[in-house]
Amino acid sequence: MSKSIRWLVLVSMLTLLLAACGPTPEPQVIKETVVVPKTVEVVVQETVEVPQLVKETVVVEVEKEVEVTPEPEPQEPVTLRYFTFSAAPDHLEDLDQMIAIFEEAHPDIKIEVETAPWGEYFTKLQTLIAGGDAPDVFELNYESFVSYVAKGVLLDLDPLAAADSSFDEAIFYPRAYKAFNYNGMQLGLPATFSTVVLYYNKDLFDQAGLDYPRADWTWDDAVAAAKELTDSDAGVWGLYSPIQFWEFYKKAAQNGCEFFNEGKTEVTINSSACVEALETMIGFVDQGVMPSDADMGGVSDGDMFTAGQIAMDVTGIWMFAAFEGADFGWDIQVEPGLKNHATHFFANDVNVFAATKHPQEAWEWAKFFTSSPDMANIRVASGWELPALDNPDLFEDYLALSLPENRAAVFDSLEYAIVPPVIERQNEMQDIVNNLLDQVKLGQLTAQEALDQAKAEIEGLLK
Repeated sequence: MSKSIRWLVLVSMLTLLLAACGPTPEPQVIKETVVVPKTVEVVVQETVEVPQLVKETVVVEVEKEVEVTPEPEPQEPVTLRYFTFSAAPDHLEDLDQMIAIFEEAHPDIKIEVETAPWGEYFTKLQTLIAGGDAPDVFELNYESFVSYVAKGVLLDLDPLAAADSSFDEAIFYPRAYKAFNYNGMQLGLPATFSTVVLYYNKDLFDQAGLDYPRADWTWDDAVAAAKELTDSDAGVWGLYSPIQFWEFYKKAAQNGCEFFNEGKTEVTINSSACVEALETMIGFVDQGVMPSDADMGGVSDGDMFTAGQIAMDVTGIWMFAAFEGADFGWDIQVEPGLKNHATHFFANDVNVFAATKHPQEAWEWAKFFTSSPDMANIRVASGWELPALDNPDLFEDYLALSLPENRAAVFDSLEYAIVPPVIERQNEMQDIVNNLLDQVKLGQLTAQEALDQAKAEIEGLLK
């Protein structure tokens, strides 16, 4: 008989209903016709006289039930919207580098970047949230953090962190991590920190025969040096330290004054220690060692420092790149103090919108953007502030850069770092204080009168 085998497969499958982002398909039971060998007995006529009974293998068709798992339909990546102010305009390429690394490791997540300049960022963010079009992840600075906590728009990250075995909060500077914890909830991950230091023109110090600033300087030491460095005929001023909210809260702390008592039940901004700190700041101008706003004529202190018109400038470490082109030698030191040292601690964090549709993916991006070594290396190399990571090895290359020579002062300053006083109506408080400080600078109010008024107005914000 013929030895050819004909395979016949008849498959009938159930229709699979799978959404692109749905669960893994369940196995389906189907009926399938298969061909199997079977041994049967047949009669073979060898001769007419003697029939023979033999066994022979033939092919038969049978039907049986089998279980199959259908192939899942390809899923579209989740797109996360990330809103930032610190990347634009100077660090968008650095951000693109980070995103490329992240997306390669997470092919199921795409990052869509939105930016706005500092002066417009928070207004736009509030508009997006109010209009039901909030980004999944967005950046806040410490000063605005409490305001957004009060709005209830920040996701508590503790459950996501607890479920992630790869996450360890100990990688962050404790001060930075705790800054974004509110009422026992971790509502943001610290992305960067920066501080303010004393920049000084080494050439001007050399010409005046003065020793360079030391880490233990007080403001009395700085003023004494500034008097020697000031040359009104040449248009050179000994120092510059802005008279505004950011500098005032810090110098108040240097003098042992806080804006509030511990429970924020009392406003103490008009205490004698705060008044004395403000009078010290105004005294820099009165003693002729610091230019007034009129003397500056709209030129920034950074531009005046670069032009050799300011011998000592109190400003942030973000100015390193701007001062690289100066045609004189310069370096940095820990800022002088009053009764004690206190330095700025500025920090930005990333937050997940409370109503995001993609909390797990948002967590993955927030975690990478704040703690990945790849991210940290890009930040350090580009000068895009410093990652808030407690890992000295990450900063070896940063400290090895030649300008400024005393980069260690950046980390020395952290020994004295304090965060700004914050309330829910933060921007209003800052505006009140800045407006009153302007009136003191113009001689329209005394330090005591201005701070008495500040106390009354800030108390109104707390009600």
